[in-house]
Amino acid sequence: MEQEINASTLILSCGDITKESTDAIVNAANSGLVGGGGVDGAIHRAGGPEIMQQCRKIGGCPTGKAVITTAGNLKAKYVIHTVGPRYYDGTGKEAALLKSAYHESLKLASTKHLKSIAFPAISTGAYGYPIHEAARIALQTTIEYLKEHQDIQLVRFVLYDHTSYDIFTKELEILLSF
Repeated sequence: MEQEINASTLILSCGDITKESTDAIVNAANSGLVGGGGVDGAIHRAGGPEIMQQCRKIGGCPTGKAVITTAGNLKAKYVIHTVGPRYYDGTGKEAALLKSAYHESLKLASTKHLKSIAFPAISTGAYGYPIHEAARIALQTTIEYLKEHQDIQLVRFVLYDHTSYDIFTKELEILLSF
C-alpha cells in the first residue's frame, strides 16, 4: 500500500528489512545495544561486525530514544537503533515511549539529512506490544511527522509477515478516513 503525505510517500510492504536500500533502516534494538533476536539479530548478522563495534562505542540507548551507526554490509547507508518499550498492561508509559521511538528515529533521519527510512514493527515481537495498537501509534506518529517536516521523501514500513502487513494496512485506512 502506498500513500502520499504532503511531499512524502508512505509505503507498507511485506519483506526483509535487511534487504532495504533506503538511506536508513531502523533497528528495534535493546537498551544495551548488544544485539539480540528478531529484527535486531537479523540486522547485526546481515550488516556484519562494524555495526556492533559502533554500538559498543555508543554504549547504550534509553527506551524511546534513537542513535545511529553505519549499516556495515547492508544496502542501506545507516542503521538507526531505537528502543521500543516492553508491553506490560498498557496502563503505563508504553504508548508514549513507542511514539517517542518512532518520532526520535524520524527526527534523527532529518538531522542527518536522510531522504528515506525503513521501519519494522517496533516492540511487537519479543517485547509483546499488541500489533493493532502498535501499528496505529507507528502510523499516526509518522503521518504527523511528515505533515510537519518535508525533508524525508520516503518512509517504508517493512512488515515481517502478511498478517502484520494486513493489520498495518487496516490501521492506515482507518487513520486516513478521518
